[in-house]
Order: sequence, then C-alpha cells, then structure tokens
Amino acid sequence: MAPVTEEEFGKTEAGENVSRYTLTNNNVLVRVLNYGATITDILVPDKHGNVDDISLGFDDITGYQDNTPYIGTVIGRVANRIAGAKFSLDGKTYNLAANHGSNFIHGGVKGFNKVVWTANVVDGKKLQLRYVSDDGEEGFPGEVTTTVTYELTDDNQLFIQYEARTTKTTPINLTNHAYFNMAGHSAGHIDDHVVRINSDAYAVLDDTFIPTGEIKDVAGTPYDLRSPVRLGDHMTSVPGEKGYTVSYNLEDSGTLKHVARVEHPPSGRVLEMSTTEPSVMFYTSYYLDATGKGGATYGKFGAFCLEAQHHPDSVNQPSFPCTVLRPGETYRQTTVYRFSVDSQ
Repeated sequence: MAPVTEEEFGKTEAGENVSRYTLTNNNVLVRVLNYGATITDILVPDKHGNVDDISLGFDDITGYQDNTPYIGTVIGRVANRIAGAKFSLDGKTYNLAANHGSNFIHGGVKGFNKVVWTANVVDGKKLQLRYVSDDGEEGFPGEVTTTVTYELTDDNQLFIQYEARTTKTTPINLTNHAYFNMAGHSAGHIDDHVVRINSDAYAVLDDTFIPTGEIKDVAGTPYDLRSPVRLGDHMTSVPGEKGYTVSYNLEDSGTLKHVARVEHPPSGRVLEMSTTEPSVMFYTSYYLDATGKGGATYGKFGAFCLEAQHHPDSVNQPSFPCTVLRPGETYRQTTVYRFSVDSQ
C-alpha cells in the first residue's frame, strides 16, 4: 500500500485552501477532499483489467460547493431528516433550519459537508479528518469534535471510522453519502446491478420520508432484497415507481456485520458493505440531477447509495435506537466498503 499523498484542489469561495488526498494499493485508488470529508473518486478494475471510476463526483471545488445531491460527502451533525425541523432534549425544544420542505435534512444549511476539515495523515496510510462544530451551529447544542478516518487496506477494503464527542447533550447521526455506479460513474443507469441487502425489516416512511414509527417486515413487499435482485426489474415496482429510498433495519447495532452486496455482472465488479450502524438507507437516485466529472450527466436511477446511519428522525422516535450523545460519551461508527471482481 502506497503512502497517502496530497495535492491542491483549489479554494473555497471564502478563500480557504482545499486539498485532495489519494489512498492507493495495488488494485484500488480512492481520493478524498478535506472539504466535506468528501470521497471524489474510487478507481477499480473490472474482470478484464479495465479500470474505471465508480464514484460520482465533480471536477473542481465549485462543483462540490454547489453539491445539492451531497455526492460523496460526510453528513452531520445529523444525517437524513428531522420532522418539523425541531426536536426536544431534557425538556428543551431546539429549532433547526427547514431546508427540505417543512423538515430538516442532512446537517442543515451549512452542515459538515460544507466545511473544511483539518487533515492529518496517520502512519502514512490513514487519512484522519477533524472538524469542531461550535455550540449552537445549525441550531444544535454543544461543541462537537468529530474525526473521520479513511483507510484503504491491501485487501481492497475502504474503512471509514467516525468518532465524536460533545460538551452538551446533542443528537449525532453521521454517514457518508457516496454515490456508486459499478459500470463507471458516467454509465447513466444502474438497471443491470444486482443487489442483496441482509435485512428483515424497514422503517415505514410517509410521503415526506419521515418515519411513521412502524418497523415492518420486508416479506411480501418490493423491499425484500434478502435474495439478489436485478434493479432494472424492480425499481419501478416500488410504490410510486420512484425506486428505493428505504431505511433498512439492521440487527446487532454496534457490531460490525455484513449488510449488502452489489454486483455488476457485465463488468464483474462487486461492492460489499459492512457497518456497525443500526440501519442503512438504500437510495437509487430518483431525484439525482447534476453534471459531473468530465461533463457526465447524472440523472434518475444513475447511481445508488448505501448510507450507514440511524433511521431518519430518530431523535423524535423514542422506539428507535438512540442518537443522543451526552458529555463524557464517545460516538463511534465503522463502515467498510469492500471492492472485488467476480471473473465468471
């Protein structure tokens, strides 16, 4: 595994320097910005040895500053939605930005995806990014110090490890919002991807993607992906024909477990995911609309996301696993993406 390297990637509108870091081994190359702790590129070979970039992204810092789909970024301090853009803790109500209709989404107006993180290369092979979120930032209580560490191993596993501490009681729900297309970021659709997700249940969402509180068995529903499913055969069978925006329930919260496998048979590329989180949001990009790297058009059903996290609106759902972090505690999460090739 080669040492992590750094290169300039431009300046933000505020004049802050942005760097891009490259992690490599003999098979895979991953690039990450210190802006938004963002994954910009994942280069992997197919079964014929042809290398392509399977991670959607942009060519320059302007693209990432205008990044309304949150492509590749770390989301915080709370990922996904909070109903009514408010929550209560210890008898006090906190009001947040309603930046998605009447709800809060993905960290607010300026979440963790829109800040420059402090970078440190550890042991030459790990990229550690650190951000201190001020008390009151985006309406949340407490000064929160977060570190996200990226490591690419020799066996083609990309480890993403998160830690956070707070000075006041606050909700925390972090994730990475990478968009994948195993045929290549510019391939245009994911119909020929075959997906399996090891989950028996999902959180029922309303029309605004807020949980009703019900956790429902996947059996007999279009959300049952426990056996491999070709996406092109199923995305329009989901109610509303909008593909998957599903928060799958996972057992053994806190334990690293295998969650998902996505294969692209024409290329042989395979992505497997493991996480310690209690849920994973599977999203097949119905609302995606952007111009990406090299002028590529990113549109509906052009990529998929596997976002390890807690269910949406968990801070307002007492029956869901808790997202509240208190002083003296440490939030920890590990998510692993493993890349391989099926040569058959």
